[in-house]
Amino acid sequence: MSSLFGNFFANWDRYRKSIEDPGYRDYENMWAMAIDLGSCIGCNACSTACYAENNLATVGEDRFLARQSMGWMRVERYWDEPSLGASDPDSQERGGSFLPMMCQQCNAAPCEPVCPVGATYNNEGGLNAQIYNRCIGSRYCANNCPYRVRYFNFYSYDKDAWPAPLNRQLNPDISVRDKGVMEKCTFCIQRIRAAKDDAAREGRALRDGDVTTACQQTCPTQAIVFGDLQDPESRVRKAWDAHQVRLGTTEQKKTNPALRGYRVFEELNTESCVIYLERVRDTDV
Repeated sequence: MSSLFGNFFANWDRYRKSIEDPGYRDYENMWAMAIDLGSCIGCNACSTACYAENNLATVGEDRFLARQSMGWMRVERYWDEPSLGASDPDSQERGGSFLPMMCQQCNAAPCEPVCPVGATYNNEGGLNAQIYNRCIGSRYCANNCPYRVRYFNFYSYDKDAWPAPLNRQLNPDISVRDKGVMEKCTFCIQRIRAAKDDAAREGRALRDGDVTTACQQTCPTQAIVFGDLQDPESRVRKAWDAHQVRLGTTEQKKTNPALRGYRVFEELNTESCVIYLERVRDTDV
């Protein structure tokens, strides 16, 4: 039987690997996303689909104003040219930007080390996963998330959010979380598991396009691309490569400054797996 020190030194090189290698983990996949803000029209179809797919409760106006909403995905609006003013007829075309914001599935997630019971962890697909049965609702993870994309169940929504016959619309592939539990976007992990099971039954490897998240599926402008970064032929990998965005850095060094890809809060070294492509504007029109 090998000793503790024997194991330590035998695996020292593995532990010392940088995150570009990719770190000490052996990932099966590295699920990632690319969102083109030039195509996003802020219609909120993505967040609506997320509600339906993941059994998210609509909390009502009062609870929403009390910051108790449960939407895992929100569409933020920014004004790039605030001098135009909201009443300017060109403000929507030239001033408004929409940015879908969900869990960024960080490889160095600040929410993970602060959980006192280890309810959130980095799984084999590079996802920031959540164990609902272990969560005690300390909310330390939400306080440590720079993206503010974790949501706490203040109430037992399963008892009154879907009165009959609305309860029949619930997705049977995912549970309804109870009071006192923290939750967030999972990149539709139930769809990932189903696609993996299908591929295993057919005796083949998972292919690009086998997994489609609910937000990606419903986007009318196809602004969202999802896939495995470890697959060099996947659409998401090609999008990352085309805009020279890579993991394992806090500053993207591009040979062409006109490339649009960036990660939110890159400088925090959270190693997020979501890139955004800046909106292209023609301000001379």
